[in-house]
Amino acid sequence: MAFKHTNSKGVTYILHGKDRVTSTGKTTTLYFFAKEEKEGALNDVPAGYQVSETANGLLVLKKK
Repeated sequence: MAFKHTNSKGVTYILHGKDRVTSTGKTTTLYFFAKEEKEGALNDVPAGYQVSETANGLLVLKKK
């Protein structure tokens, strides 16, 4: 089951992760929230991160 979080405005978002290769050849994971469940949905928040909300109601991941 995908990780879901509802912001202060009552909108539910689902956490996703996508691996990408940088210009230097390193592989990093891009984390993002979407309103619909798509390919790459994650079951839990990655270790060392926490969900935070901006003043506009957008959800972001912050390092602890």
